[in-house]
Amino acid sequence: MTWLEITINTTGADLETLAARLAANGADELVIEDEADFRRFLEENRQYWDYVDDGLLRRMEGAARIKFYVTDDAGGRAQLARYTAGLEGYEVLSAPLREEDWATSWQKYYKPLAVGRRLYIVPEWERGGEAPAGRVPVILNPGLSFGTGSHASTQLCLEELEDVVSPGARALDLGCGSGILSIAALLLGCAGADAVDIDPKAVKAAEENAALNGLGPGRLCPRCGDVLTDEALVDWLDSREPYQLILANIVADVILPLAPLARRRLAPGGYFLCSGVIEPRRDEVCAGLEAAGFSVLKRRERSGWCALLCGVALKPSVQNQVGHQPYSS
Repeated sequence: MTWLEITINTTGADLETLAARLAANGADELVIEDEADFRRFLEENRQYWDYVDDGLLRRMEGAARIKFYVTDDAGGRAQLARYTAGLEGYEVLSAPLREEDWATSWQKYYKPLAVGRRLYIVPEWERGGEAPAGRVPVILNPGLSFGTGSHASTQLCLEELEDVVSPGARALDLGCGSGILSIAALLLGCAGADAVDIDPKAVKAAEENAALNGLGPGRLCPRCGDVLTDEALVDWLDSREPYQLILANIVADVILPLAPLARRRLAPGGYFLCSGVIEPRRDEVCAGLEAAGFSVLKRRERSGWCALLCGVALKPSVQNQVGHQPYSS
């Protein structure tokens, strides 16, 4: 089916009036794009990201428009005429959209991807072929969740996982998104993994992706909640056995307050692997991790992003005895 995307440009001051007039005409599913609201949303939620895509910023610059959709047929055009009745002075723009464009157009850009030495990320709709010799396939359908393996911060984590996963280890994935990191850890040898995310869609995606890889509920246990504010979730994590590997591919402003929890839940000799740190904030995050009791053992950098591998900091006297020193690559 083909749809029409209808766009009506206006001013920020007139958005509310225009929306009310459209609603009065029967158009009750409206998309309102307003630069002022967008900027306010970014400011109020900036702890969740360190940067916003330049293309999105440009698209929202000066935005004051309302969009809605009707079918591209006689019935849809009749709807459009009713919705826009009495709106003289407004320019009404239309553009055709096929229904499949909304749901699957992005999939053509997501192809199997070799990461590191051993991993091979395979989109669900591309499975069926053989993975290259010596590589472990990770089947994935991210849906609306972050984590396809194509982003530099995710790749840095996956590459480091190959070096630090030990057979039988238990992992904790903080901000799991699609579940790609915890699933990869399990396929590389971890015995079990817990995963948390504030988005219920991410928890569902992680469960479904685990099943795609033959990992039952006993192997990956995802929970929904914010470990910074949800006391019940924190109590649940504290009731679990210590983790040999804790993962956090988020952003600096979330990694820093998570560090004390990660330090408390990390097993002796375990690793805290965090990524999603932009290079300008690398030193700040390293300092925060050290203040939380970690020693930054290694860092990987690519395309302006940084991943940090941490262990529990040893006391100076012990460091001198065992020669434990931070290093980077």
